[in-house]
Amino acid sequence: MIATVCRPIRCVFWTVAVLWAALAAGQLENDPFQTNADWEAPQVANIRTGALEWLNDHDPDEGLQTLFNQMWDEALPLEEAVLLERLARTFALVNPHAAELVELCLTPRVQPVPPSASWLKAPDLSAFESHNLRLLFGRWLIHEAMYDEALEQIADLEPHDVVAPAALLFYQGAAYYSLLEKEKGLAVLDRLVDGEEYSPRRYVVVARLMRDDLQTVQPDTLDHIARRMRDIRRRLDLGRAGEKVRRIEDGVIESLDKLIKEMEEQQQQQQAAAAGAGGSQSSSPAPDSRIMGGKGPGEVERKDIGSGSGWGSLPPKEREEALQQIGRDFPSHYRDVIEEYFRRKAAAEDTP
Repeated sequence: MIATVCRPIRCVFWTVAVLWAALAAGQLENDPFQTNADWEAPQVANIRTGALEWLNDHDPDEGLQTLFNQMWDEALPLEEAVLLERLARTFALVNPHAAELVELCLTPRVQPVPPSASWLKAPDLSAFESHNLRLLFGRWLIHEAMYDEALEQIADLEPHDVVAPAALLFYQGAAYYSLLEKEKGLAVLDRLVDGEEYSPRRYVVVARLMRDDLQTVQPDTLDHIARRMRDIRRRLDLGRAGEKVRRIEDGVIESLDKLIKEMEEQQQQQQAAAAGAGGSQSSSPAPDSRIMGGKGPGEVERKDIGSGSGWGSLPPKEREEALQQIGRDFPSHYRDVIEEYFRRKAAAEDTP
């Protein structure tokens, strides 16, 4: 059906965007420093205190207390991603479910099959543990291009809920960006950029690139269609072939129909304009009282410029030429979209 491609998060976001980020970093050095954030980074000492209070609530023995001290008595401050992972390992000292999740998220990946994680939202799990483990899990899901599943974990979290607020906003923004949820994506990315003083620089640079790119996305353009086709490929690569994928596919076909109709109408208008201006014309009008010469019979050739009822409906041959012209005029990565359109249209016409 659709040609297999590399994972979108690898080829569209993590490779291209990060490379662009490296190139853009130099020009961003002189950006004016502004702070409009509605959030801030937590103090490292407070995170350690919260982790210790959580551990004490679980009546640790001397061995667990020793492991905790070894884990947290390193030099401070630490980057928030390290703090998140250290906090998750603290939860893993007591909670076997957390230990399994940490093993999944912090070790080399073998097969990206998300485990059942309903326990993360269990009412008997403390918010401190739940929120931070959900962020850790959501980060892993986004690395594996499972954006819908990631948002199930992190969409409702706020920066003050976790020890890595910049990471939360960054991964929320990455998921919305990849799913083309423009309004939500721009809102989250703006919050991240507003709090750049609390954020790792790589987050801010890539967030700006994602935000600038997302602002250019317009519905029903070839670019928008191509992005949705990549999303379909991603979902199929992950084994997703349900109703949601079919809805996206149908939406792509509808957008292509709309785009092609617009191109047909433009072509008809150009043909009509050419027909109306047909034949050579004198550069100056004839005098009123002069009989013009010439040997013609005085008949005017009638041009067929279409009727109101048939306007915008090209004959099959010309329609095919219009479709082919799209593939020739636009960049090569759009051709897969057009070819898929042809296949779907042919399949629909062959269906009795």
